[in-house]
Amino acid sequence: MKQVYLDNAATTRVRDEVIEKMHSALANCYGNPSSTHGFGRTAKTAIETARKTIAKYLNAQPSEIIFTSGGTEADNMILRCAVRDLGVDTIITSRIEHHAVLHTVEELESECGIKVCYLKLLPDGNPDTDHLEELLMQEKGKILVSLMHINNEIGNKLDIQTISEMCRDNNALFHSDTVQSIGHYPWDVQKTPIDFMTAAAHKFHGPKGVGFAYIRKNSGLKPMIVGGAQERGFRAGTEPFHNIVGLEEAFILAYDQLEKEQEYISSLKEYFIKSVKEAFPKAAFNGLSGDMENSTYTLVNVRLPISQEKALMLLFHLDIKGIACSKGSACQSGSDGGSHVLSELLSPEELKNPSLRFSFSIYNTREEIDYTIEVLKEFSKDEKAPMIT
Repeated sequence: MKQVYLDNAATTRVRDEVIEKMHSALANCYGNPSSTHGFGRTAKTAIETARKTIAKYLNAQPSEIIFTSGGTEADNMILRCAVRDLGVDTIITSRIEHHAVLHTVEELESECGIKVCYLKLLPDGNPDTDHLEELLMQEKGKILVSLMHINNEIGNKLDIQTISEMCRDNNALFHSDTVQSIGHYPWDVQKTPIDFMTAAAHKFHGPKGVGFAYIRKNSGLKPMIVGGAQERGFRAGTEPFHNIVGLEEAFILAYDQLEKEQEYISSLKEYFIKSVKEAFPKAAFNGLSGDMENSTYTLVNVRLPISQEKALMLLFHLDIKGIACSKGSACQSGSDGGSHVLSELLSPEELKNPSLRFSFSIYNTREEIDYTIEVLKEFSKDEKAPMIT
């Protein structure tokens, strides 16, 4: 059976070069990075080299990179510590953020009594910047804005330069969940006045279980996890050396080959959109995911003219045919609640038709897209459900 993996927004295949680098680290560099003997110093040196590498590509300082277990931990750490250490009493966010942000903000509201303001959304899913400006001017106290750069479900690209400058001009802190964009877009934190960012290696062909937080120098944040003095005292716990060097290798390869890989993956997305439109003239693309300019080149979220009853079997049918995609984010799999992002953007009638997220990588091909479209056409054959657009 043909195997087609189109769920790269959930996680990506690990590059062969990364596997080799990690294997060498596991086999030959097993000292504790906190130990003072030669074995430990070798591991520690490699970790600091990785930190410097990441900082160089982001135009940051090495001390501003803190290794974590991934994006969720980094988001939690930044938001919780900002409230605890920086006196943040108001958080401005949107209702279509990743749950690593939304659930953390909800708990902070309940536990700490902070005020949470949710931005109005435009019909295309972008935050209303006029509403943001209004909130920044009217809210008192210490404000933190948390808005993701690339929405993990609909692919919308936030105008992060404009948002970061708005926050700076209004003396507000700015945090962005950049898990879907680190490794896929270039960054310069000196030109973009962002205070906090997060990343996960498995989103750019690195290992799972490792990521980092970018925390601007002299932010005032203190550790969330205490114990040893690892990560310059900011995050206790023995560093997963093999994962960190794997992250570094994936990071280097992602940025050294960025332009070429962007062009190739963009061509796949464009071809997929064209193929869907030809096969399903009544299909609709959620958010801006069908817009090549204003959404990420890595994913589309398409609403298909298939009845609600038949849609219950759609993902199962694709899986049987060897095709992996997603109904929403992978973090929601097994939930009966559906996509909180699409629930905010679509009408009850529009939600009756199934939406699928297809996400692409360098390991995908046009032939795989052709196969996927044929499977979808076969499944929907004789379907007469009305399409609400």
